[in-house]
Parts: sequence; structure tokens; C-alpha cells
Amino acid sequence: RTGSSTKEIAGLIRTIQDESRHAVNVMSKGVEDVEEGVRLGHNAEDALRKIVESAKRSTLMIHAIAQATVEQAKGYGQIFADEGWRGALTTSVLIALGAATIAVLIALPIAYALWRRVTAIGRTVQLLGVSPFVLPPVITALGALSFWATMGGYGAWYTVVISHAIFFTSLPLVTISLGFQTIDREVTEAARTMGANDRTILTTIVLPMIAPYIVSGFAFAFVLSLNEYIVAYMTVGFTLETVPIKIFNALRYGYTPTMASVSILFVAVAVVVFGFVARFGDLPRLLGAWSNGDGK
Repeated sequence: RTGSSTKEIAGLIRTIQDESRHAVNVMSKGVEDVEEGVRLGHNAEDALRKIVESAKRSTLMIHAIAQATVEQAKGYGQIFADEGWRGALTTSVLIALGAATIAVLIALPIAYALWRRVTAIGRTVQLLGVSPFVLPPVITALGALSFWATMGGYGAWYTVVISHAIFFTSLPLVTISLGFQTIDREVTEAARTMGANDRTILTTIVLPMIAPYIVSGFAFAFVLSLNEYIVAYMTVGFTLETVPIKIFNALRYGYTPTMASVSILFVAVAVVVFGFVARFGDLPRLLGAWSNGDGK
């Protein structure tokens, strides 16, 4: 019986040892789970802290964007509310309209004459029409300054209009010449055969066909005149403020949101005008592309 009891006690001891070992393993696993939970809690805390910091940065950025938007809106309002900026904008638009109109009126008869008959004199006139735009703007501006100072017209409003018109004549001259090249000679010959005179052909056939090119040349000259500074400064100085001259004068006293607003406004005008030309004009041909029928 003693041996049997000893065996039973040994079995109980082994069972207790197994249970104890299992309990230790379970406790160790529990400790690991707790440590993992603590680690995940720390990670969650770090993630929440980063989210809070990102939210704070986003809030600050939103406030900064909102403040910049408000300042920019004030700048746009200042363009039309301030008499100086409003006057400079009106002056620039009127000068650009006048210069573009004169440039088209100069370029149209030259291009028409060259289309009717190519002569050495016509080519010379065409070269003279293109040369001001080919030369560096400073050279053209100095030439305009010398001419108007000699003629006694320096500082007058018409000097910058005429100077811009001469400077940008090459743009409508090129576009209108391209327009004339699109006209099929057989159409005009057929009209002449049917009794139409040159004036009738010009007004009823030629001008309607080249109208998009005339508008394109006018648009190019208008936008570039609107943004031109050097020639305007050399011909009128500070006696007549265009927007570029106004911006230059204002920069001497520091940067203001109004300057950025004016710049954005001018860029928007250029995008709209050139987009209009691209949409309704023959943009590939204006950029130098030829159609299949143009073998020259």
C-alpha cells in the first residue's frame, strides 16, 4: 500500500507540476498580450497625436488660404476702387485698342497689295513692317524716344499709341498675309468673270474670308500692347501711367496684393483672348502649319 500511495502521490505531483507549468505558460502569454496591448496603445497614441497635429496644420493652412483669398479679393476690388489703378487700367485698354486698330489698318493694305502683286517695293515695305518687332524692344524704344523728342511730342498720349502700333504691326501683317494665302485665286477669278469689280470682290469675298485672321492679328497686338512697358516708358515716361508703369512705380514702395491681382487679371485676359483665337481662328496655320493644298 505504501508503494501504491507513493505512486499516487508522485502522479499527483506530476499533475500539479504540469498544471503549474501550464499556468506559467498561460501567464507568460498573458503578459505578452498585455505588452502587445500596451505597445499598440502607444502606437495608437502616436497616431492620434499625428492626426491632431495634421489637423492643426490643415486648419492653419485653411486659415492662411482664406486670409490670402480675402487679401486677393481686396486686391481685385482695389483695382476698380482706387482711382490710380482704375485710371491706369483704363489708359492701358484704350492705348491697346488704339494701337491694335492702327496696326491692323497699316498691315491690311500692305498684305493686300502683296497678295495682288509681288513687287520689290512691296517686299521692302513688308520688311519695314516686320523689322520693329524683330529688333530688341530697347532699340525700338530708344528710336521712338529720339523721334518724339525731336518732333516735340514726348509725353503726349498719342506717342505711345502710334509707337505701339508701329512696334506691333508685324503681328497683324503676318496673320493677315496668312489669311490671304488661304484664298483660292479661282474664286476671285470666277467673280471677276461674272462682272464683279475689285471693290466688290474685296468686300464680298476677300474680307469675309480673312476676317478671322484680321481678328487674330488685332488680338495679338492688343494683348501685347496691354502688357508692354519699355516703349510706353520711353515715349511718355511717368506723365501717362499704364498698368505696367503703375506696377513699376508701386514696387518702389513695397509689394501689395493689388499688384498680384493686376498680374493675374492680365494673364486671364491673355488666356481668354488667345483661347478665343484658338477656338475660332485657324491656330495651326497661325503657328506656321500648312494644309495639304499649300505647296509653296
